[in-house]
Parts: sequence; structure tokens; C-alpha cells
Amino acid sequence: MKRIVAIIRQEKFEDVKKELMEVGCEGMTVSEVKGRGIQQGIKESYRGSSYCIDLIPKTRIEVVVKDEGLDLLVDAIKRGAYTGNIGDGKIFIQPVENVIRIRTGEEGDRAV
Repeated sequence: MKRIVAIIRQEKFEDVKKELMEVGCEGMTVSEVKGRGIQQGIKESYRGSSYCIDLIPKTRIEVVVKDEGLDLLVDAIKRGAYTGNIGDGKIFIQPVENVIRIRTGEEGDRAV
């Protein structure tokens, strides 16, 4: 099993959610986060004064998937999150040792 963590633009969340649901992914954890990457923040001007917003609001999506479904979900996230501009985000993939469904006690692939 793998855990996919995607950090994306907030305004692309609905597109990503739609793409994930179309490939059969119903469960996900979503958090509002702040961060920065290569873009190093945004420079803006307000009433003649310039300032830099160095931590940009983003959306973090976490999904645990069986190994055979990994490529399908990653492609769905890439399709939904893509704008072609700096700041589209990142996808991290990590191994998951075990999953336990608390209500039934099921473990492993059955619990996903």
C-alpha cells in the first residue's frame, strides 16, 4: 500500500476531487495548509506599499491506496491540479506498512 500526499492550489481542489471520484477514489483526508516552494512567495502592493506573502495557502490531500491503484490516482491528481504555472504543487508517495479499520478490526488491503 502507498500513501499519496498532494499539496495543491486551493482553487484546484474541486477539480482534483472530481478526478479522484471518477477513478473510484472516495476516501481522502483534506487539510488547509500554508507553505512555499520554488516561487518563494508572492510580492504584492497595497496602497503604494510593497510586501511579500512568503507562506501561500494550499490544500493538502492524503489518500491511502493499494499498490495496483497508485498510477491511476497519481494521474488523476496531476490532471485535476495542473495549470502549467509555478505553484501547481507537489505529490509525495510513501509506503504504508499497515492499515487497521477501527470499527471492524480489518487490516491491510481490506481496510483500505
